[in-house]
Amino acid sequence: MQIPGLRLRVERLRAPLPVFRGTVDAHEWKEAARAVVAAHGRLVSTWGSDVDDGARGFAVCAAYAVPAGLFWLQLPLGGATSYPDLASHFPFAGRMQRATADLLGLTADGAVDRRPWLAHGAWPADFFPLRPDRPVPDRAGEVKDYPFVSVQGDGVHEIAVGPVHAGIIEPGHFRFSVVGEKVLRLEERLGYTHKGIEKRFTQLAPLSAHRLAGRVSGDSTVAYAWAYCMALEAAAGVLIPGRAAWLRALLLERERVANHLGDLGALGNDAALGFGLAQFSRLREDWLRVSMEIFGHRLMMDCVVPGGVAVDVEGSGLNRLRQQCDEVEAELRILRDIYDEHAGLQDRFIATGRVRPELAAALGLAGLAGRASGQAVDLRCKPSWTPYDALRVRMATHKNGDVAARVAVRFEETLESLRLIRAFCGALPHGATQAPVALPGAAACGAGWIEGWRGEILVTLELDGTGAIRRCHCHDPSWQNWPVLEHAVMDNIVPDFPLINKSFNLTYSGHDL
Repeated sequence: MQIPGLRLRVERLRAPLPVFRGTVDAHEWKEAARAVVAAHGRLVSTWGSDVDDGARGFAVCAAYAVPAGLFWLQLPLGGATSYPDLASHFPFAGRMQRATADLLGLTADGAVDRRPWLAHGAWPADFFPLRPDRPVPDRAGEVKDYPFVSVQGDGVHEIAVGPVHAGIIEPGHFRFSVVGEKVLRLEERLGYTHKGIEKRFTQLAPLSAHRLAGRVSGDSTVAYAWAYCMALEAAAGVLIPGRAAWLRALLLERERVANHLGDLGALGNDAALGFGLAQFSRLREDWLRVSMEIFGHRLMMDCVVPGGVAVDVEGSGLNRLRQQCDEVEAELRILRDIYDEHAGLQDRFIATGRVRPELAAALGLAGLAGRASGQAVDLRCKPSWTPYDALRVRMATHKNGDVAARVAVRFEETLESLRLIRAFCGALPHGATQAPVALPGAAACGAGWIEGWRGEILVTLELDGTGAIRRCHCHDPSWQNWPVLEHAVMDNIVPDFPLINKSFNLTYSGHDL
């Protein structure tokens, strides 16, 4: 299989989804980006790595999604530290390239924005945390003022929000340029929660690192753990039992429902409908308690393990899960009617924070927010994998791209997840829930590609010849969507920002690795 319009030397990795990996030169790197744009494909992620070839060199990688599947391309740099820019084709790549510069000292030739992204002065300017065999510095770097883009004009002033917020949320800085209450421009600065997770992966045994993956972003613990385990299983050539695959999907859908219920309540509250927050909070709490009862953890953390799952459910447990789906669906349909018919709520939702489909496509808007702006991408539908390929998942899409559309997608996806959970419970295959995972005796790699509740999550894993982790890269769809939020807020009023922001509900933790 090839990227349309481009012939490359690639090999297919052993994975449930079609994933291909190949090495390219600088010319092919640039041509691949052009070919993906021409084929209406997507850049999923880009990152840097050291090269395991006996030389002290580096490489940059890009993962592209096209109809044939996912293409993981690696460009070795040899002794160089620069590579051709991708942001001219995929605007959101700019921030990932800036992160790569901060972590590995690899810069994109021709990039317009070269400001630091993750480097906030915690380490010296000449220290790059992901370079191998670098001792931890004994001094901090210099904290400098970040050069925000300023907007000039009569009546224009700035409002600085964060990075410390009034609520108990993660830190992020938002710089608004406004006239009166109308937002002319928003610029974000993130990276305050950088935790060194990608470095920490290299210090863990591959068979236990799934626990770290499950803590990249706590609200997506099942998705990240599954993506990591999928990558490890691909590298090791392991096929998990059918029952384990179905149980993983059941867990993933319960994670999706829990997050959608929480967001629907918070969105009602941000539009002054406290009743919505109360009702959805109650439903979510009941949902989490059943997860604790059946799976031993409210968020189902550490339930997905290499080779399968650490939990099983039968008989009365399956009946309890089906019963709860019926109960939640009945209340969800009532609450949806209330939301749809509440004039005050719809006045706040409709036309607020709109991202039109053409802008969404140009900026690479992904996942739930992308589907609300006409981007019909859901890995559970296409290319699909077991057990989703047996159930014909119904994708929820809208074209209005406003808060109302993102709310509607949440309602529809929740109802579909409830249907899927009932189907999983009713047709769960018999058999083992885990397969043994033996690490390969030579260098190997694998990729995990999962449709989490926000969108597609990617984990790429490289093992060295000793079976140790040389590089593990985790990508959250929030990388694509944070820049789009800046556009969604334009021409809205400042008081609508919390509502627009919540309608995206992006992760800081999964972004600031």
